[in-house]
Amino acid sequence: MSDIKPAVVGVGTTTFGKLPGHTAADLGAWALTEALADAGISATDVDGLVTSRVGYESIAADMRLRPRWVSSLPAEGRMCGVAVHQAAAAIATGEAHTVALVYGNDGATARATYGGAGEAYGTATALTLPYGLTSPGAFYALMLQRHRHLYGTSEEQLATISMTFRGHARLNPNAVMRKPISLADYLTSRYVVEPMRLLDYCLINDGGVAMILTAGDRAHDHPKPPVHVLGIAQRAQLGNSDFPPEDFWAGAIREVGDRALAQADRIRNDIDALMIYDNFSCNVLFTLEGLGYCGIGEGGTFIQGDRLAVGGPLPTNTSGGHLSESYMQGWGISVEAIRQLRGECGDRQVHGARTIQYACASPVVSSVIYGMDA
Repeated sequence: MSDIKPAVVGVGTTTFGKLPGHTAADLGAWALTEALADAGISATDVDGLVTSRVGYESIAADMRLRPRWVSSLPAEGRMCGVAVHQAAAAIATGEAHTVALVYGNDGATARATYGGAGEAYGTATALTLPYGLTSPGAFYALMLQRHRHLYGTSEEQLATISMTFRGHARLNPNAVMRKPISLADYLTSRYVVEPMRLLDYCLINDGGVAMILTAGDRAHDHPKPPVHVLGIAQRAQLGNSDFPPEDFWAGAIREVGDRALAQADRIRNDIDALMIYDNFSCNVLFTLEGLGYCGIGEGGTFIQGDRLAVGGPLPTNTSGGHLSESYMQGWGISVEAIRQLRGECGDRQVHGARTIQYACASPVVSSVIYGMDA
């Protein structure tokens, strides 16, 4: 990346939930309309486009875009970090000056499934189906069971994540699930794939998210304060032999987290909040441990005492995350990072936030450091 860091100058989201009558392209265009207005620009100012889970042709046609640089990414949530990385690289190399990143998801009304018969995401393969591994939840259940066996991680400890993020969602008017969760609620919720319970799972909903990135030297020509992409890194950890990984992603997460921090010229103590890809609650533990915020196997103990809550020492997923706001596959919590740094989050605001880290542990591991100080 060049010395002039790219910056996010506009973000937009739709409402989340069941939104019948809207295609994924409709939702992406809705979010992009909001992001363009937030950035104070028009479609003619956009010369780069990255899309995920929605076709670039549909977005370009609906929004009358004429990009000179385009990238269309697969539907998996791990692509959010990849999208930011691609856009930053395009800006750094001069391929584009202002890039729109657009995500649209009609999963709720389309009755999308992740695993089982008829699912469209390639979750289950011929090598795993005979063993009952037909969904992402099954793989993460194996990881959680091993974590418990090795380190004694308890249900009560894991419940802290669902309860904390639901508490954040109660402060977010756009969150889908806002009913409080007690420990008893968690412990009596049904198992989906034991040892993971219903409240350990993310929420499949409809919605759209968009971000506008531009070159750092142009970033102050917009109505909102720019949020700089200070550091970004990714690493693939693919293949059936590596999923589920025996180290809970720790090696890959540590590598990308350290690389992103080094690019940003920051250390972990500089991070004011975290946005962690919480497709399942246990992935928060794996990510915290891998990033080095606590030791391997110490995540269950580390998160106690409101450590991850707004007002705590390491606020995490302050929108409610995938577990309670909506499963926007990394995109929603990325926008939350921007809004937090701009001081726009009301009752859930992390006061004085200047630097936030996004991290996704998955077959493509990524981390982004967002900051107000270039």
